[in-house]
Amino acid sequence: MSETEANPLREAIAGAIAEKEVLLFMKGTPEAPMCGFSARTVATLEAHEATFFSVDVLPDPRIREELSAISNWPTIPQLFVKGELVGGCDIITEMADTGELATVLGVKAPAQPAAKAPETVQAPPLTIGDATAE
Repeated sequence: MSETEANPLREAIAGAIAEKEVLLFMKGTPEAPMCGFSARTVATLEAHEATFFSVDVLPDPRIREELSAISNWPTIPQLFVKGELVGGCDIITEMADTGELATVLGVKAPAQPAAKAPETVQAPPLTIGDATAE
């Protein structure tokens, strides 16, 4: 496919990144993460009581491929805030430890790391698909 051809899936992913203030691309869902890195990232966001949207990259391998092309970041999870890639699990965890994550998210930093993440209101997972494939 040439660069001039439309790529509906890439456009849908880029649109979701631009539209959602906090968006996590992960393996699985916040309620049922499918890898430890995704689970740790969700727990960190929940400890900050951050409202976020999520996209499960597992149902369609093209999502991960197109996401990596957009972000130039090869691993999952990937957290975007206000349209900008913040990073993956290790970066999010480090930012949480320094208090920087709370600033980026615009939330109050947790007083202590929670033994169990508090219940938070989460937006339903997004489904990104190729509109032309229907």
